[in-house]
Amino acid sequence: MAYVQKNNPYKVTSCGRRRTFMQENPLKKLRKTTRGKGRHFLSAKEGAGMTAAGRAAYNKETGGNLRAPQPGGGSRKKSYCARSLGQMKKHNIDCKKTPKKRLCAARRRWKC
Repeated sequence: MAYVQKNNPYKVTSCGRRRTFMQENPLKKLRKTTRGKGRHFLSAKEGAGMTAAGRAAYNKETGGNLRAPQPGGGSRKKSYCARSLGQMKKHNIDCKKTPKKRLCAARRRWKC
């Protein structure tokens, strides 16, 4: 029996592949707002990132396993800090000059 991937949001086509561009992206259904009741994202002033309700909605919609930031240390913190440093370099962001950027706020929240 072939390997069956669980919780993949994209359906298998008749040829056995998953064509993501042909189907609706489940992530687009997630309400991306930083204000009001039931918001899914924190504002940059609050540290950016997703709220607990936002993570729960994303996990329910996609079958994912998003978790809260891990500022105390560990492999997830190390991995996030490395990824976000690459984003800073790619977009030429200096957090000392522009501390209000979402990326800078998220890095502060993760204590990178």
